[in-house]
Amino acid sequence: MSQLKLSPEEVEKLGEEIYARDIRDKLSATDKGKFVVIDVTTGGFEIAESDLSASLRMLERKSLGENLYGIRIGYQAAYRLGGHSLSVE
Repeated sequence: MSQLKLSPEEVEKLGEEIYARDIRDKLSATDKGKFVVIDVTTGGFEIAESDLSASLRMLERKSLGENLYGIRIGYQAAYRLGGHSLSVE
């Protein structure tokens, strides 16, 4: 089975829409910090402690992985670069 190849921008837009519409309200406080990976073609998703685990679960579901969108629950970014905060005076 082949999937429609979407641009990265389309995957991001659809992923954010699916997350907001179908997933966010079903989450609990214990899900904060976990990762959700969404197949934007089917709307299927997996939640796991790591992005790799969630992605592997999606691939086990026979998702081709071309249209997957990942997000860290409760955060604006999945990872933080650098270890120090800078203050501007």
